[in-house]
Amino acid sequence: MSSQTTVTNSDTAVSEAPDQDLALLQRFEPVLRFTRGEHFFPCDVNDYVACCSLWRQLPGREAECLIPTRELTLEKLGAFSTVEQGHSRQGAVYFLKFVDPLNMVEMATHTRQQRAVDKQTQNVFQPGPGRLARVGYFSRLVDAAFSLALLVRGRVSGDTSAAASIVYEQTHAQRPHFRYHGRVVRQGDWLVLQYWFFYYFNNWRSGFFGANDHEADWEMICIYLSEDEQNNVTPEWAAYASHDYAGDDLRRHWDDPELQRVGEHPVVYPGAGSHASYYTPGEYVTELTLPFLRPIVRLADRLKHIWRTKFRQYTHINEDDGETAHGPEGEGFSIFQIPFVDYARGDGLGIGLGENNQWFAPVVLRDDAPAWAVNYRGLWGLYTQDPFSGEDAPAGPMYDRDGSVRRVWYDPVGWSGLDKVPPDNKALGVVQGQIERLEAEQQKLHETTAVKNELLCGLGVEVQAVASHRDLRTLAREYEEELDALTQELNQLRERAAHNDMVLRALHDQARRLKQGQRPPLRDHIKRAHRPTTSAEIKTSRIAEVWAAASIAVLLLGIVLLIFFARDFILVGMISIVFTVSLIEATFRRRLINFLNNTAVFLAIVASLILLYEFLLQWLVIGVIFAGLYILIINIRELRA
Repeated sequence: MSSQTTVTNSDTAVSEAPDQDLALLQRFEPVLRFTRGEHFFPCDVNDYVACCSLWRQLPGREAECLIPTRELTLEKLGAFSTVEQGHSRQGAVYFLKFVDPLNMVEMATHTRQQRAVDKQTQNVFQPGPGRLARVGYFSRLVDAAFSLALLVRGRVSGDTSAAASIVYEQTHAQRPHFRYHGRVVRQGDWLVLQYWFFYYFNNWRSGFFGANDHEADWEMICIYLSEDEQNNVTPEWAAYASHDYAGDDLRRHWDDPELQRVGEHPVVYPGAGSHASYYTPGEYVTELTLPFLRPIVRLADRLKHIWRTKFRQYTHINEDDGETAHGPEGEGFSIFQIPFVDYARGDGLGIGLGENNQWFAPVVLRDDAPAWAVNYRGLWGLYTQDPFSGEDAPAGPMYDRDGSVRRVWYDPVGWSGLDKVPPDNKALGVVQGQIERLEAEQQKLHETTAVKNELLCGLGVEVQAVASHRDLRTLAREYEEELDALTQELNQLRERAAHNDMVLRALHDQARRLKQGQRPPLRDHIKRAHRPTTSAEIKTSRIAEVWAAASIAVLLLGIVLLIFFARDFILVGMISIVFTVSLIEATFRRRLINFLNNTAVFLAIVASLILLYEFLLQWLVIGVIFAGLYILIINIRELRA
């Protein structure tokens, strides 16, 4: 073993055997299946950096170029410590600049040529049913506001995406390689394989009607291996980074049918343009929450929870596996979140085992990380000063945009929620260890309970003795307080012992199942499942799509007409317009019954509140009379008894 292992925290260390690292990474390297229309694929960061310049942005000043284009290398980037240069001093932001936007003539020429090439190579993207037809009306309203705001805040145009595509194609033509950056980490009982994919550009908005565009894009997946005493490894879990998912919801067990595999190689379906990773092919509705709307989203989630639990309205729980659905009708959706479709169809270019394109020799991030990953904390592309940060380039694999270390880098096991899950070959030992610990605790509890019970009995006798003497009343009260405290303590000990008994029975059952080769259910850990839109949900009529596109304009036009022609009835008119639009919306979305049911419940609540407000005094008088009569009846029954 090498002596150069770098420890990043108390229980995380990078594997020490480079040759074994490379062999493991290649043994389980993933298969990537992209969507038609994708133009950016995983590549070596060295080629990208060679096309970039390094810049520094200070607040209120023009950005200054520190290293010009064609002079920047990974070595120079690694030698350039943003900490030493004052990454946070005076609010300095360091970033790379990749390309300049095309002019109108260049853009038109590129678009025409690209369409011809895509048609020839059958790499044409077809969006299918519009995303707006798949989501609710209020979501479209927020989306319209987002689109208008983009006119003001937008920094990365489609011209920039086209320029990035040209540079990438030229570089790829010279070195037609597809490459990932691999890292092997040992943390606790887990051996973690990290596959980092670097893309020149994220063109989700300009190419696929998504949320944003930005230069550079880092995406990754993890594979978690267990290791026996003979150093034989077994894959047990995989976790794919995908938008705002975190913890347990990221990972799938190696035997989960949702995790598709080609032999020992997991299949990844990257989102078109966004490059988020998915387990199964399809079209995913994902939601973007604007920072200033997050408090409202949290409040709306609480209200929805009350709506479901108190009024039992539409929980949207999958009856087959009990998971909470995520999407426009599910747990994670809010009308204050902006919906976008992430196309991960897998019908385009493929890389890996069984595909037409194979991985080039990976870049192995050994000795924790190369200098360019450790020292440079700046952005890997243009700093747009976007107030929502959606169009700012990401930082490198080790850091977040604010310069803090990514959790997936220093704690890959905790990042996917596996820090509470032992490997299969250690599970029985962990269970038996818990049984031994609880049994020892039970023994101590029983001994302590016996001593406390003896004290309680003795104290009870003393209380009885003292209470019979009037001149010892003060002392009797003190004894009674001590008796109550000891009684409460003894009850807690007995409650703890009863709780441990139940847990011990469950642990013994679990140990028995593990000895028989059984394992816990594969998907019990998933609380927020992200499923692709089904074909039935995607299928909508042409009229519904036209309505989805025109509905916001209809509402705005109705408001304008009210202001100009019926200003005296604007409140009633607004309510009528909203109700009519919502009714049409529910009809197209096949949710008319739900809409009418919700409307009836809502009106009933409003009517009750109005009645309560208008007749508050009368209700109070009636309540007092009923309370008095009830108490009188109870007391009379007691006298007659």
